[in-house]
Amino acid sequence: MINTLLLPELREMLAENDVAGLADFCEAMHPARAAEFMEGLTAEETWGVLKAADPDRRVSIFEYLDQQRQVDILETGDPAETSKLITIMAPDDRVDLLKQVEDDTVETLLPLVPTEERRDIARLSQYPEGTAGSLMTTSVARLPESVTVGEAIDELARQTKNHETIYYIYIVDDDNHLRGLISARQLLTHLGTPDERVADIMERDLVTVEATDDQEAVAARVADYNFLAIPVVDHEHHLVGIITHDDVIDVLREEAEEDAYRAGGIAPLEETYLNTPIHTLLWKRGVWLAILLAASFLTVIALQSFDEMLAVVKWIAFFLPLIVSCGGNSGGQSATLIITSLTSGDLQLNDWPRVLLRELTMGLALGTALGAIAYCGALFGVEGPTAVEKLVVPITLVFVVTCGTIVGGALPLIFRRIGLDPALMSNPFVAGIIDITGIVIYMTVCVLMLKQLADPFSG
Repeated sequence: MINTLLLPELREMLAENDVAGLADFCEAMHPARAAEFMEGLTAEETWGVLKAADPDRRVSIFEYLDQQRQVDILETGDPAETSKLITIMAPDDRVDLLKQVEDDTVETLLPLVPTEERRDIARLSQYPEGTAGSLMTTSVARLPESVTVGEAIDELARQTKNHETIYYIYIVDDDNHLRGLISARQLLTHLGTPDERVADIMERDLVTVEATDDQEAVAARVADYNFLAIPVVDHEHHLVGIITHDDVIDVLREEAEEDAYRAGGIAPLEETYLNTPIHTLLWKRGVWLAILLAASFLTVIALQSFDEMLAVVKWIAFFLPLIVSCGGNSGGQSATLIITSLTSGDLQLNDWPRVLLRELTMGLALGTALGAIAYCGALFGVEGPTAVEKLVVPITLVFVVTCGTIVGGALPLIFRRIGLDPALMSNPFVAGIIDITGIVIYMTVCVLMLKQLADPFSG
């Protein structure tokens, strides 16, 4: 509501070219709030507001705009002005943004960017998406091994404006090999000994990642150690950049979104839901639904093979939905637990024997408990079969639920082993597999038990 009320005022200031008023607006609140208040403006109007702010504030607000708005500003704004924005942006953020901009616009902008920044953009653009190199920023606070505490403080005072964070200061040798790390807190605690060498107090046992490492592994490592940033090195241990905690948060959120999409049987979206074209949504949803539909035909075929028995012993069909739903639900639970454990790093592939044993135990226990409940319900809620005949329900549930837990636990491990995302082993696929096996198990138990009691096909 506040956003809506403020929009007419912003448009009025734009119409009157009230530069001072627009500048006050940009300075008066947190950049994120300023970006939020401008959501109703067009890209041209947004850029008109931003131009009134000083360059650093302009970049701060710009980075909080949604990506599509950022792209529109670069593609519609004056290249001579927007190139200055690109120059000041954090190295990793500007590379990510330029990858979304039309090639013609990028070709116009880059020659207007200073040579050093242009080389940095080219260097970072070489790293494939999903790697540590594509996440890192080259804006790093670094010091040579030979400096003293006093010299380090003076040097950091000169570097502060140019770096995204200076909480961690990385110590390198003359060839830029990473030798150690010292925090800003450590430097401040040694102010009383300004002549002490930084090399004597720095940490040497560092946790690093290589530029080619997968971003999920990087995010997990940062989360495990609670780092604010982690250094990125090349294969020769040269310091090439750092990955800050805010980029790690973005990765974790992105991976969580992808897993959520796949758990629902949907290919991950590249844009927001509302910005994704209808035909793209139809394709991403339709492909998986078609695969699941094809798998469902196997269920039809499985049922068809028992049509004679279903025609004679009609009450068997009463319990069929109960059987397959319990098996599918138990398998879905197991798959969710294993996928989550694999993602968090709590579970490794070589733990598979323990996983299968635990899921076997859980399946037998859950199947027995659910079977007892289902048998009580069948006794008092279903007419037709005798109490002895109804024993097919709890017996089948023990087998089907156990099968569900084992399948749900094993398939994500198999997917990870062959190099695929275990989230692909989503609940719909587990449920589809259990539907087929559940029907076969149920019908087999029915045939064996009922033939022992009395042959229903005689006469």
